[in-house]
Amino acid sequence: MWHDRNKPLSWIFVSRMMLIICFLIVVVLTNILIFYVPNPIYQSGVMFLNTNFWLFILIAVIFLAADLFGAFPFPLNLPAPIIRAFGSVFCIAFILLFFQWFDTIYGTTLYQFFWLTSFILVPIVFLIVLASGYYEIMRKLWWQPKLDQEPESETVVFHEETPRQVTQNTSEMKSWEEVGLEFRMMLFDIFHRFRDDIRKK
Repeated sequence: MWHDRNKPLSWIFVSRMMLIICFLIVVVLTNILIFYVPNPIYQSGVMFLNTNFWLFILIAVIFLAADLFGAFPFPLNLPAPIIRAFGSVFCIAFILLFFQWFDTIYGTTLYQFFWLTSFILVPIVFLIVLASGYYEIMRKLWWQPKLDQEPESETVVFHEETPRQVTQNTSEMKSWEEVGLEFRMMLFDIFHRFRDDIRKK
């Protein structure tokens, strides 16, 4: 869900958990109503829902993880398209199971048709979701204002007395220190952002 990427982490987590809780409520209500609705199609549908219950939960958890990773700043959001692509594959698997159940109820042959096309459809959907996810990440990085581009003349200019090897080693050591500092600051910002979002609730 691309429009949720600018939302706080707490909002994404709570909203997705509310959807999972609503699904659990629906499952409980349908299993209670099975004693009052003698329709065989309804009872078969409830059995289908119970049989694929853990598949529903797995799909919900996969997309929850993808949305949470997608809310992180770069480069922590890189796993989000991969996770979302695997979630799309599980969605196709659920659709195939639904057509299989539909064939047993109404005697159609939809499952055989979609099962044959799934060998082509699954990799295409996986690649489309993966490519679109990374395109969105690259697009946000491309249009993001490059405020951190500052001249680094202070770290490069040295006296003529210092040898070239010493200046190169010191510049490399300082760049690695800056990378480590930026990584620690990024983790610090992520944890404090999540804590501040929880406090606002």
